[in-house]
Amino acid sequence: MVTGLSLGVLDLVPKIGEASYEQALQEAAALAVSAEKWGYERYWAAEHHDLKDLACASPEVLLAHIGAKTKRIRLGTGALLLPHYSPLKVAESFRLLAALYPGRIDLGIGRAPGGSAHASMALSGNFLQNVADMPKKLRALIKLLEDRYMYEDRLVQARPLPMVQPNVWMLGTNSKSAGFAAEYGTGYVFGQFMSERDGAEVLQTYREQFKPSALLDKPRAMLSIGVICARTEAKARKLLENAKLPGPERAAEQGEPEEHPDPQRRLISGTPEQVRERLVRMAESTGCREFLIFCPIQDYRHRLESYRLLAAGGWKG
Repeated sequence: MVTGLSLGVLDLVPKIGEASYEQALQEAAALAVSAEKWGYERYWAAEHHDLKDLACASPEVLLAHIGAKTKRIRLGTGALLLPHYSPLKVAESFRLLAALYPGRIDLGIGRAPGGSAHASMALSGNFLQNVADMPKKLRALIKLLEDRYMYEDRLVQARPLPMVQPNVWMLGTNSKSAGFAAEYGTGYVFGQFMSERDGAEVLQTYREQFKPSALLDKPRAMLSIGVICARTEAKARKLLENAKLPGPERAAEQGEPEEHPDPQRRLISGTPEQVRERLVRMAESTGCREFLIFCPIQDYRHRLESYRLLAAGGWKG
């Protein structure tokens, strides 16, 4: 039996079929409440802008709502898109969440635009320049969370000052993001379901280059992977046929032979036992024992059932 593995939920908050945005957000809350009941360690919501099939442009608002409906599960962003925002505002928002829900808040940071070029420009101006400023923004954010940020020789603090700070993670799909996480001493989440890169290689880069910080004394990594879990292989295959990934470059791994031509070959699918076996092998090959699970099923009921079946697969053994 495998022990010490933990599972979390990564929710893009999809608006599926004819569902309204209101229903999509209600389904997100229902997923988080259920995930807590089933033993998931985390619920993370993604940020997107002006994408018609995704309902969450402000994950911190959604997390505040979900926090009031849950008691234990950690709440985070997968990811908060830092290039768009003032580091002070980000630090204030997540310290507020940390004060509301002590010991439960994760601040997951990404570098992507989260939408079209026009949406990005409408949100924060020149996105390419904002990405170029990412190191400066990240340094400022870290200093704010360490209460040592100076502006014109004056200390500026992100208030409120919670008793337990939010945990900080960088999310990415390549060595660039891993390098940021290592340099600034944050946790790192590799988005395997969005990348053609070898996760083990990227995580090794992060671990080798990691510099301890006031936020984290040793490297800590997670893998974000796409999963479809069903009672039978036949049902899993049927759900896979209708699965919808965030983009053609975001296919994930099914665990089949490499010659499989389907771009969704990188999605893990099968029965609870089959999925569990695949995750165990990934843990062994990458040294990563924490997983964020993204489920691309285009039906709310079957998506929820996939998460339930996966959680019941013997992880506490």
